[in-house]
Amino acid sequence: MSDEIETNDAPDGERPDPETGRSNSNDPDGEMTPIDEATEELGSDVAENPAVEVDESEEDGLLGGLQIDTSADIEVPDRLVDQVIGQDDARDIILKAAKQRRHVMMIGSPGTGKSMLAKAMSQLLPREELQDILVYHNPDDGNEPKIRTVPAGKGEQIVEAHKEEARKRNQMRSFLMWIIIAVVFGYSLLIAGQLLLGILAAGVIYLAFRYSSRGSDAMIPNLLVNTADQQTAPFEDATGAHAGALLGDVRHDPFQSGGMETPSHDRVEAGAIHKANKGVLFVDEINTLDIRSQQKLMTAIQEGKFSITGQSERSSGAMVQTEPVPCDFVMVAAGNLDAMENMHPALRSRIKGYGYEVYMDDTIEDTPEMRRKLARFIAQEVDKDGRLPPFTNEAMEEVILEAQRRAGRKGHLTLELRNLGGLVRVAGDIARAEDKEVTDRAEVLQAKERSRSIEQQLADNYIERRKDYDMTVNQGDMVGRVNGLAVMGDDSGIVMPVMAEVTPSQGPGEVIATGKLQEIAMEAVQNVSAIIKKFSDEDISQKDIHIQFVQSYEGVEGDSASVTVATAVISALENIPVEQDVAMTGSLSVRGDVLPVGGVTHKIEAAAKTGLDTVIIPKANEQDVMIEEEYKEQVEIVPVSHISEVLEVALAGEPEKDSLVDRLRSITGKALESGSDARPGGSPSPSDD
Repeated sequence: MSDEIETNDAPDGERPDPETGRSNSNDPDGEMTPIDEATEELGSDVAENPAVEVDESEEDGLLGGLQIDTSADIEVPDRLVDQVIGQDDARDIILKAAKQRRHVMMIGSPGTGKSMLAKAMSQLLPREELQDILVYHNPDDGNEPKIRTVPAGKGEQIVEAHKEEARKRNQMRSFLMWIIIAVVFGYSLLIAGQLLLGILAAGVIYLAFRYSSRGSDAMIPNLLVNTADQQTAPFEDATGAHAGALLGDVRHDPFQSGGMETPSHDRVEAGAIHKANKGVLFVDEINTLDIRSQQKLMTAIQEGKFSITGQSERSSGAMVQTEPVPCDFVMVAAGNLDAMENMHPALRSRIKGYGYEVYMDDTIEDTPEMRRKLARFIAQEVDKDGRLPPFTNEAMEEVILEAQRRAGRKGHLTLELRNLGGLVRVAGDIARAEDKEVTDRAEVLQAKERSRSIEQQLADNYIERRKDYDMTVNQGDMVGRVNGLAVMGDDSGIVMPVMAEVTPSQGPGEVIATGKLQEIAMEAVQNVSAIIKKFSDEDISQKDIHIQFVQSYEGVEGDSASVTVATAVISALENIPVEQDVAMTGSLSVRGDVLPVGGVTHKIEAAAKTGLDTVIIPKANEQDVMIEEEYKEQVEIVPVSHISEVLEVALAGEPEKDSLVDRLRSITGKALESGSDARPGGSPSPSDD
């Protein structure tokens, strides 16, 4: 059954052998072609830099022991697939898919190399199978043009031959026309003596010849797909394409009658699926295609051919429909995790049933080899741009440090390399503007400042405005007010105060939270109320607990404010003030355990910028802290495992605080003694913000 599926998806003789993966259309002896040899090499490790020495005693350094002066000393691989960094699983799948002509769906964060792998796949497919596609006039039915495929490069020759033949015919017709016009005009002028009659007769003869010559011009075929100049298999990026651009279209003809119309075959336009014939069709954000386009794309994948007809209101509609046009492409679909939600299930089934699905890694383990590859990545970006000065060792080390910070995990490096490449280009532009021969660490530091995300710029402006209006409280103590920490976007920390107030209830007591809370944040507030009910001496069933996320204009999505909310409510219930030079972040279980969250590095830096002295974070996140050097002396970081430890640090007033903490410990029985190690058994996965 599987063998039949593999061999029936395309015309006979053009599919690779199911056992060897080699094309049998151009290799009757079954010998490995140069393309096969290239793909065989893909499975081995990339030779890092044969000409560059690696000092094993310095492998723990940021450059992984590379002994170089600048990035110019690093050799950049010629093949695109060898330039892919960190995505070993995806790279291996692209190898297999290229050899066996399988479809691939890649899901992952933007900037992790999906389009780069798709282009690399087009370089690995054999070029000798490429075809030109011609569309001819159909004398039997002008609205159903005929399709013909020829080997690559032959299409232009056929069109030129038809044009030359038509030109010769037109020359003979023109010669005959002028002879007839001369005879008629001469007869009218010399014999009949009627000049006006001669002019009219000559005009009629001219129009008659011109009108009849259109039939011969219609015999010239239209070169629909031309692969003469293709050095590799075609690569078509159809991301965001409308139906006509994806599936082909028929241009609108304003002259559709009276013999003045353009022949239908001349108005046919190839779609991306036809241009990708024998190559790769890449569609990123696959879920953005409308359902009808996805259904037709599914048909094209299944049949390997798809007729072209009008797709838009400005086309000729269904009046013109060609014979089926070959579209034997390899489909590479890509997107974020949400891409699978709106993707047609049958289309996904086609890709999965005849290919692979792969998830792109966001980070990779920080090893000397990976640091060396990141150094090579910097060299690649400089080489691709062509205008940037090479990077010094110190500059490359700073970029690799930034890759560690952006990973958000201790011992890992980010694989969102598009954004990291942007940092490289900005730093190089700064050095180039200053006419420097190399890009140094100072330019990278400037680039980090200039290439801040919109969210980070907004966060910084927000902090400055708070200072102007004295909205930030970073000293003294206050009942029911806690400095929480949040993130905007992926890399921007911000201080978000949370206030709590307890009032008598007019009915059954309830928890009222404001600040555009999303579902997860609201559930976190409910979890906090469970802890309060468990330890409080007061009957809160007759009280309303009001919780306000101050100036949370964009709303609160995650549960990382759970610890902040609990501290504010407990402070309000017990009337114990909270130190205002303390900020905190962390999720909270219903039993009082502090769980890990995301973005702790950016949150700590935001607290430092605001002038806060102490930051409480989950103990499980202690390994993820990678703040900039300038902030390390500004704040004290306190890792905690239980709400009692949070209260011990955050609350003011020794007698009241000690009594409250002791009572909470005795009731929950889950708190750790100060200075103790994290509980065994690991921690849950970090929650999103």
